[in-house]
Amino acid sequence: MIVEAQVTINGSRAAIWAVITNIENAAELISGIEKVEVLEKPAHGLVGLRWRETRMLFGKPATAEKWITDAAENEFYTTRAEDRGFVFLATLGISESRGGMTLTSSHVSKPQGIAARVMSIPMGLLFKGVAKKALLQDLSDIKSAVERR
Repeated sequence: MIVEAQVTINGSRAAIWAVITNIENAAELISGIEKVEVLEKPAHGLVGLRWRETRMLFGKPATAEKWITDAAENEFYTTRAEDRGFVFLATLGISESRGGMTLTSSHVSKPQGIAARVMSIPMGLLFKGVAKKALLQDLSDIKSAVERR
């Protein structure tokens, strides 16, 4: 399952990058995040940064361990998380557009194994709408944080 959303932000690439890479303080900037606990920091750059993130999902706290697998400064980063037979890949990317800068969030859920594939069909239908709404809210919160600067 793939879910994507984007928002146009009136701000520089560097300002957007500063907000989206401020993972330690993401709970203060993004309303959907309850708590962030950094587990590992790389010596240089973002790749290898690992954290535990808690969000409210279906009215209950849900915690996922995430880590950055790929990044290009001021362009994008990709995270990976694994849970209940699924691999979740998420990319935040910055690009130029007519009205300013565009921030795109793309999430891919990959079932691993037969049980996860069977579960992915009904869960995908339910989860896709919830995920899209959460992505749009996260992007709106990031936009607000950048434009307040």
